[in-house]
Amino acid sequence: MSPIQWRKSSYSTENEESNCVELAQIPDAAILLRESDEPGTVIATTPAALRALTRAVRAGRFDQLSR
Repeated sequence: MSPIQWRKSSYSTENEESNCVELAQIPDAAILLRESDEPGTVIATTPAALRALTRAVRAGRFDQLSR
């Protein structure tokens, strides 16, 4: 099995070593997510669930959690 190819968020800069969201796709079509400052903690999801989460975040459905 080849190593997982992680991609950083487009909002991360080249100089940032931590605090970056990284994603990877594995052969069975699962999407993996991790935070670069905790690379050992990985969440697996489906493309459809990730799209739903992204839409909800963009729509502000979690904004009250940051208060």
